Amino acid sequence: MDILFRRTRHLERQIDEYLDLVVQGGLVFKQGMRYYLAGRYDEFEERLARLDRIESKADELRRGVENELYTHTLIPESRGDVLGLLESSDKVLNQAAFNLKEYSIERPAIPESLRPLFLELVDAAIAAQEAMVLAVRAYFRNPAAVRDHVTKTLFNETESDRAGERFRREVFAMDLELSHKAQMRHFALRVDSVADLAEDVCDRLAIAVIKRSL
Repeated sequence: MDILFRRTRHLERQIDEYLDLVVQGGLVFKQGMRYYLAGRYDEFEERLARLDRIESKADELRRGVENELYTHTLIPESRGDVLGLLESSDKVLNQAAFNLKEYSIERPAIPESLRPLFLELVDAAIAAQEAMVLAVRAYFRNPAAVRDHVTKTLFNETESDRAGERFRREVFAMDLELSHKAQMRHFALRVDSVADLAEDVCDRLAIAVIKRSL
């Protein structure tokens, strides 16, 4: 990382480890959804348990970063931006974990014909999350690269929106109970919300980069 955190290598490691967990959480979510749609529920539940552990560890690391920033009076001019980025990134991870838990509780039935489209939605949402993490990393190491990663995040967020809309249109064109259609719409929107929250992080990031350049 650049001069922003030159005073402490420990803080650098904490932030890197935290961002690693955000990436891992997205990958575990994607695995979990594949197992769910394949009817491999034991493996799905194992991924849910793993994602819960990742979320807990990420919360612990984030609180450690917050404590270090305040205890050692580090980067007072950028502290609010850094904390805001970590907290908004945490919302992305938390949403993925919450979604997987909701699948475990409600067990929505996704028709086999719609599963490829649903996986397309999952892939696009997690791609947005992964690009978001790269953008946040770039903020600390190479601010000039932030824009490229933000652009990729926004692209994947748009792809998530499109896949979600196609899925919902297909759902409501099917001969199914309205309650079943509504449930599938609800869960598709929850997956898409991961990409929406990643976009929110990038909106915050763009402002933070401008402030650092002043």
